Amino acid sequence: MSKLRKAFKYRLVPLLGWLLIHLLGRTARFSVKGLDRVREMMGRGQGLIMIVWHGRTMLPVYHCRNMGIQAIISLSRDGEIQARIFRRLGFSIIRGSTGRGGVRAALTAVKRLEAGGVLAVTPDGPLGPANEVQDGTIFMARKAGVPIIPVGVGISHRKLTPTWDSYAVPMPFCKCALIFDEPIILPQNADDAELKVMLKTALDDTQREAQLLAGEEIA
Repeated sequence: MSKLRKAFKYRLVPLLGWLLIHLLGRTARFSVKGLDRVREMMGRGQGLIMIVWHGRTMLPVYHCRNMGIQAIISLSRDGEIQARIFRRLGFSIIRGSTGRGGVRAALTAVKRLEAGGVLAVTPDGPLGPANEVQDGTIFMARKAGVPIIPVGVGISHRKLTPTWDSYAVPMPFCKCALIFDEPIILPQNADDAELKVMLKTALDDTQREAQLLAGEEIA
């Protein structure tokens, strides 16, 4: 890759992405439930994990900017672009993914959770299957002993991209409903398969509630 192309990809593209998120976020009309509870937990130093489906991240990322939230982002080239956008939005970044650096990233996240940090996770990412909980979220929550908060995202007008996660791109001036549900404490006597079903059910229910609140058409 030439120096010019590299400079364009890693400087201009993140800037354009940040500007797009700001444009769509600033014009969106937000209806938010449960964020005050999250802020209260953060205020008393309670570590926690917030989970949202991979295809629904844009508007919650905008709304929760500059809150000092941690995010795990892959070590890929596309991950580098995403990391630069997230840093501009005030997130603290942990680099790693299922394919590269995943164990180290998870252990780093556990340490930050134990110290009272807040971690935002897409439990079906980075490669899917869509809307299916993977192992990492359960491992980190159990290891750090922190609650998990499902986050539902409803968008009144959006376009779904033809990607594995059907990523939802909001239209300008849409209505967005964000629901930060009740904290979930993982039961010690449940196995991973049971916990995956529990988290998927909770997140799907919260997602559907947010979609109904926003007036989003549900397929």
